[in-house]
Amino acid sequence: MTTPTRRRATAAAVGLIAIFWISPLLAQDWAKAMFDATSHDFGTVARGAKVEHRFTIENIYEEDVRIASVSSSCGCTTPQIAKRLLKTWEQTELVAVIDTRNHLGRKDATVTVVFDRPFPAEVQVHIHVYIRGDIVVQPGAVRFGTVNQGSTARQEASISYAGRNDWKIERVECANPSIEARVIETSREAGLSGEAGQVSYKLTVTLKADAPPGYLQDPLMLVTNDPNPRSAHVPVSVEGVVVAGLSVHPPQLLMGTAVAGKEVTRMIFVTGAKPFRVVSALSSDPRFQCKITDEVKAAHSIPVTFLSNDPNSATGIVTAKVSITTDLDGAAVEVPVSVELTAPPQE
Repeated sequence: MTTPTRRRATAAAVGLIAIFWISPLLAQDWAKAMFDATSHDFGTVARGAKVEHRFTIENIYEEDVRIASVSSSCGCTTPQIAKRLLKTWEQTELVAVIDTRNHLGRKDATVTVVFDRPFPAEVQVHIHVYIRGDIVVQPGAVRFGTVNQGSTARQEASISYAGRNDWKIERVECANPSIEARVIETSREAGLSGEAGQVSYKLTVTLKADAPPGYLQDPLMLVTNDPNPRSAHVPVSVEGVVVAGLSVHPPQLLMGTAVAGKEVTRMIFVTGAKPFRVVSALSSDPRFQCKITDEVKAAHSIPVTFLSNDPNSATGIVTAKVSITTDLDGAAVEVPVSVELTAPPQE
């Protein structure tokens, strides 16, 4: 029996084989090497908040790798695996989801991932979290759903706290510049002697129009005046998908070869999230001519024709940019174009 063959470094593979013969226990490190991390500390989170972390597992070996099972030592953590059989360079994610509704206080979980191919092995992933019962976030995450690029979107959540009479949220921080958030205190009731005070906030989160396309998963951080540094910051998950207002294919138009005096035509395809009209399609080089229509539809095909009537034009690669403007909230795209200009055949 040997360990799987590592593709990235032959010397490393030989080292793994040697380790296996010395100690089968140490040889199980071949599986651990596929994980981007084997521990995560969520810090302090609010009750009801959506809390999860994704560990990447990549097969760095020649042999197929299969995950036989995954389990957790604590009911507070539910592990999920999207794909169990990995070929060379394929990846999957181990998602550790924390149940913040039914569990409170300090929680430590060990997630065990068991492999049965190419050789038996197991990897333990350690999870740490402290779930606060005095703060409740509803809903547990700010979810934007699908948002068209160039559009703004807004969502709200409520935050409730029971405890110190002077507790407050001082500010909201987010590393993503396309997300803007603010809190407004909506109620406060001081607790009598021996009773907890009650305070509520409304959290308003705005996704700006400049958000780039792609999956959005950025936490907001509620910064409070809690004297405990570990408890002073409370994360709130923000999720969404920004879809491109316009997409263009190909992103770079290669028109092949053109003979001076003869034209060559290729197509650019532009699609949008909803029907639109192409207002203009202009090239930085007048030898590239674009033809557009006045139609309103979700997909447009734009012919681009290159024509050089001067037989004495310098031959070689000719490059330019085609700027396409639409009435889809003023959205525009720019496509690099190129053609190889050759001299006409000698008669």
